[in-house]
Amino acid sequence: MEGLTRLRNPLFHPFLFVYQVYQWLLELILAPTPPRPSSRIGRPKIAIIGAGITGVSSAAHCIGHGFDVVIFEAGTKKNLGGIWSNVNTTSSLQIHSAMFRFHPSIHWDRGYPDRQQILSQVRQLWEKYGLDTRTKFETKVDKVYQDDQGRWIINNTANGRFDGIIAAVGTCGDPKMPHVDGMEEFRKPVYHSSRLTGVDVKDKTMIIIGGGASAVEAVEYAYQEGAKKVYILSRSEKWIIPRNVIIDILLSLNIWGQETIFSWIPELLLKKLFYRDLQDLSPDGKGIFTDTPMVNSDIMKRFRSGDAEWVRGDIKSFYEGGVSVNKRDRGVPKDGPGRHVDINGDMVVMATGFKRPSLDFLPQDCFEEPYGPPNWYLQTFPTKHPSISAINCTYISAIGTVGNWHIGIYTRILLMFLIDPLTRPSSFWMERWIDMTKLLKLFAPTGAFDFFTYLELVWWFTFCVTINPFRWKWAFFVFFGLGMALPRRVVETEEKIRNGMGMYQGKDNPDIGRSF
Repeated sequence: MEGLTRLRNPLFHPFLFVYQVYQWLLELILAPTPPRPSSRIGRPKIAIIGAGITGVSSAAHCIGHGFDVVIFEAGTKKNLGGIWSNVNTTSSLQIHSAMFRFHPSIHWDRGYPDRQQILSQVRQLWEKYGLDTRTKFETKVDKVYQDDQGRWIINNTANGRFDGIIAAVGTCGDPKMPHVDGMEEFRKPVYHSSRLTGVDVKDKTMIIIGGGASAVEAVEYAYQEGAKKVYILSRSEKWIIPRNVIIDILLSLNIWGQETIFSWIPELLLKKLFYRDLQDLSPDGKGIFTDTPMVNSDIMKRFRSGDAEWVRGDIKSFYEGGVSVNKRDRGVPKDGPGRHVDINGDMVVMATGFKRPSLDFLPQDCFEEPYGPPNWYLQTFPTKHPSISAINCTYISAIGTVGNWHIGIYTRILLMFLIDPLTRPSSFWMERWIDMTKLLKLFAPTGAFDFFTYLELVWWFTFCVTINPFRWKWAFFVFFGLGMALPRRVVETEEKIRNGMGMYQGKDNPDIGRSF
C-alpha cells in the first residue's frame, strides 16, 4: 500500500498515475511476503555474494519464499546498491524504469529515476525483507568449496554451510583508468567518468575519452553543471538509440539475439528518424545486434547545437593543453590513415568503464573450456555445478536490461534445482544446451553468448522449463513466483515413492543432476 501514498494526480499526470497503479498491482499480486520476525526460515540456505541490485533482489526473493540467505559484501554499508553507490549524483537510468523492475515491490515515481531514488529503492527492499540482519559487510569472498556432503563453504566453516550460491558481483568493479602517453604533461585535471560529483565544470571545455554508458554519464554531468563544450573522443562509433520505452522494447524483441536478414529495418529507421542529418555518426558496417548501444536522446540535440562534438579517431598522446588525436573518416578502421588534430580542453574525463569483477572464487572446474563463462547453462549456471547461479555476472553485451524480472526467474530456477532433484540438469545435458545455442547462432557476428536480447533470454527460460516434464509443475512459480506449495507437495510424494523403491538413498547432493 506504500506505493499508493505517492500517487500523482490523474488529471495532471494521467500516464504516471496509471503507471503507479500498475506498479501497486504488481506488488500486490507478485511480491513475496516478507517474513515475520518469528517466522521459521527453512532450507535450502543460499549464500549470496554481492550486495548490489542483483544480490539484494535475489536475496529478497529467497527470503520471501521461505529460504534463508546470507549476503557477503566486500565493501562497507555505503556500497549497498553496487555500482549505483559509486556513480555521480547526476547519473540516472538510461532505460525506462518499466524495464528496470528488479523486484515486484519497488515503486518508481518517474520514467527515468536518478541515482538517489534507485539507491533508496534498494535500501527499502533490503530492510523490508530483513536482509539488514543477514548481510556481512567487509567480507571479501576469496574461495568457495564443498564439504563431503556437497554443501558449500564460503571462505571457511565459520561462515556456515550452504546448499546453493548466487554470485552477484556484477560486471562493474573498480574504475578503469588506462595510462595514455604524455598524460603527465597535461597540466589540468583528469577524472574518471564516475568520479565527477563536486567537480566544477561551469563554462569549461570537457574532453571525454571513450564511448558507451560511461560517456553518457559524463555528458549528463557536464550539461547539468553548465559545461561550455564537450568533445567525445572515441575509436569507433556506437549505436545510439533514443530514450523511448517503446523503441527500447521493440529492439529487445529480436528472439534470435543476433543480426538477421531483417536487421537493416531498425537500423535504417534509426538513421532516418533519429540520426537524420547526423548519419555520419552511425556505425559503418556494424549491426545494432552486436553490441550494447548508448541510450540517450539529448546527446543528439547537443551535437546539432554544437555544444558537443563526436571525434572519431585514435588517441595519440596528451599535451600540455589537451589531447592529440588521429582523426579518421567514417569507415576507416582503427589505427588507419587520418589527420592530426589537437583538442584543447580544461579537463579530461576518462569514460573507460570499469574493471570486471573476478569470479575466481568459484571452483576451478567452472572454467574448463569450452564451457567457461559466458558459455554456461542459461549463461549463469556452470555445467559442473547446477547449485551455483552467477546472475548478471557473465554477460558481455545485450539489448534489454540487467535489472528486471530475470533476476527473480534465475533465482527461482536455482531454488527449483535445489528442491527438486528430478528437475536438476546433469553436466551432460547442460553442455548439450550450450552446444545447441552455439549451433543456432553459428552465423552470428559475435560469440553465441557474447550478445543477446531480452526476448532471447525469455526463450532460454521457456525452453528450460518446457523441455523437462518434471519442471512443468514449477512453471508458474519460476515465471511469476506464485504457487510453490503444489510442486513442493508433489516433490515430497515423489521422494516417498523413490525411497520406497530404494532409489537415491541418503542425503541428496544439490550438485548432482538427476534429470534427463
